[in-house]
Amino acid sequence: MKMIYMGTPEFAVPPLKMLLENGCQVELVITQPDKARDRGKKVQYTPVKKKALEYGIEVLQPEKIKGNEKFIKRIKEIAPDLIIVAAYGKILPPEVLNIPRLGCINIHASLLPKYRGAAPIHRSIIEGEKITGVTLMYMEEGLDTGDIIASRSTEIDKKTAADLHDELSLMGGELLLETLPDIETGTAVRTKQDDSKASYAPMVFKKDGLVDFNRPPEEIERLIQGLNSWPGAYTIYNGESMKLWQAKALNDKTNELAGTIIEVTKHGIKVSAGGCTLLISRIQMPGKKAMDVAEFLKGNNMHAGEVLGR
Repeated sequence: MKMIYMGTPEFAVPPLKMLLENGCQVELVITQPDKARDRGKKVQYTPVKKKALEYGIEVLQPEKIKGNEKFIKRIKEIAPDLIIVAAYGKILPPEVLNIPRLGCINIHASLLPKYRGAAPIHRSIIEGEKITGVTLMYMEEGLDTGDIIASRSTEIDKKTAADLHDELSLMGGELLLETLPDIETGTAVRTKQDDSKASYAPMVFKKDGLVDFNRPPEEIERLIQGLNSWPGAYTIYNGESMKLWQAKALNDKTNELAGTIIEVTKHGIKVSAGGCTLLISRIQMPGKKAMDVAEFLKGNNMHAGEVLGR
């Protein structure tokens, strides 16, 4: 069975590696164009491109897909039986979806129809879901609206977005390998999504990480958990952006102004939030590494009465 694999970030690397290590015939890898990253603005390969080149697989990186005749021609020349997509980052037009004999399938990091869209891992944590998972689905023109082939779930508990990212990536690859035989024979069960239960997970931006201490501490805890490790939740302290990497909602009530530091100990910074308190235990100042508050206090002062967010 000839395959084309489409993906871009780290999430898409383990499923590709699993396919290759299990002898699957991946003829072509398609990924987004390389971009300048980090402070040096050095152009870096996408994670999927790096992995494909390790295995000597042809890589294409089209700036656009729709109407790109040269790109479409190359896919038709390969005549894939199946196209597999994992976090590619672009919507596929019908002219691509209709090429493979067995269709296009997508590995999506949520339990569809919940959290269709670009940031299902982050949003599932931020919104307080108890479980999430991966869904394998047939692709169509709509955004993550295709028929479900299979899904697998996991508890969120105290996992960060980074933890879930790695877990769901591996889970998606395993589910794909288990399901490929049925896809190849055309016996995979197709289940229509219930659009009435759908929700949308829009892309996450750095600005989304600004903490509002007027919100309940449980919500802030989930925001910090859901934006770890990117883009990171943050507040303002002494005129600088202070990232918040770990926190716990507490039950004790307070009448202090939202954002007011109530107590600073080796266990963390107790802050007024939504009429209750939040204990922040891991932070990061600009140009510094992330550290526990106990370590931060060895070389810095922070006092009760100061207000975060100003």
